[in-house]
Amino acid sequence: MTKAAIVTGASSGIGLEISKTLCRLGYEVFGIGRNFKTQIEGKDFHPVVCDLLNTKQLLYEIKEIAARHDVYILVNNAGTAYYGLHEEQSPEKIQQMVRTNLEVPMILTQQLLRKLKKNQGYIINIASVTAQSSNPHGCAYGATKAGLAGFSRSLFDEARKYGVKVTAIYPDMTKTNLYRNADFTVGEEEESYLLPGEVADAVEYILEQREGVVVSELTVKPQFHRIQRKNRK
Repeated sequence: MTKAAIVTGASSGIGLEISKTLCRLGYEVFGIGRNFKTQIEGKDFHPVVCDLLNTKQLLYEIKEIAARHDVYILVNNAGTAYYGLHEEQSPEKIQQMVRTNLEVPMILTQQLLRKLKKNQGYIINIASVTAQSSNPHGCAYGATKAGLAGFSRSLFDEARKYGVKVTAIYPDMTKTNLYRNADFTVGEEEESYLLPGEVADAVEYILEQREGVVVSELTVKPQFHRIQRKNRK
């Protein structure tokens, strides 16, 4: 039976590239997203259209996949970000970030952990460099990613004796649509941002380690630290 992987936020950006990489490595990939305008060629990719914040639907989809397939990899990639002064955020935006960035990975992990223990599989959480420092103008977003990092560390220590490999990846600014709700975006020079495929390369590196070796945390940064302001209308 082909080993299966589940990737959230698989319809674009980092999640899309991770899904492509896992398919190339021979996994049967179930990519969860709200829409799939970009399709991955091949019979080993299965788009799962689902709103991650609809917990009832999400649990149904995950149980269906787990009942029929041997899940070896869970990639918690989906993320939402809103930037600005904290008092300018709304309760709805804060809830969306907390639920998408932290609650959903915890729930999916809880649902799949017994199977991942049985298969001595991988849980890969796509955090952010914002988890490693203070984040003015992104307090809530940074806090959710710091929470995901803390969850990853504790989960690794809890599950390592069962053979489960838990990794948190901390990408710096990546050329995706994460900054669609911000007044800034990545810099102009190629050396000032990561490409989604380069984060996918980090996932492949984690999976390439020999049995018994775990890369528990991995930070990926561009050479330059630059951003550019968007034109205000």
